[in-house]
Amino acid sequence: MEIGKKFNQFTKEEYYETLKDHKKYRDFNTLGLYRSIIENDKLDIEEKIEIRNLANSYFQKTFNFYQLKDPQTYFELITLNQELTKDEEQKIWSGIRSNQEKILKNKRIKHRNFGYYSKHDCAYSNCPLNGLMVKQGSILAGGHMWFDSDKNRYIAHEKSEQNRKERKNMSQLIKKELEQKDNPCINTK
Repeated sequence: MEIGKKFNQFTKEEYYETLKDHKKYRDFNTLGLYRSIIENDKLDIEEKIEIRNLANSYFQKTFNFYQLKDPQTYFELITLNQELTKDEEQKIWSGIRSNQEKILKNKRIKHRNFGYYSKHDCAYSNCPLNGLMVKQGSILAGGHMWFDSDKNRYIAHEKSEQNRKERKNMSQLIKKELEQKDNPCINTK
């Protein structure tokens, strides 16, 4: 069975019916459902919150994973009908970031190529690459996921090069000193 209609055109009753029988539909998309709650103009704020809570009763685990897959949608859904200051907003985003790190660690996921982070997202609206799936860490990747606990590989490489040069210089100094001790004629001081 198919839904046959976009979620963002649903009324409150249609959301209830569809959520109740969500297993019957082949084309049921939870991310589409959650995004439609934000986009739907037919619903007022209280109805959106009510539908979000109902959807969470069915898909709480999936909703929590959206912190990683689509953090903007997750943020908009948890802040429905809330007026936030910049400080509160930053606190919520830092919580999302720490939860992203926890989810990756708990699920033992090594890559960070999820949802929003796996597509080219350019500032230019006429960019032909917008929406294109890209390889993690490539130049084309618009956003990338990083955490405070990540190591900066560029700085690590620079430090490694510096240590190598110091070791090389140190060994050359030791050789010179040994040569001077072995041959007293070289030592003119």
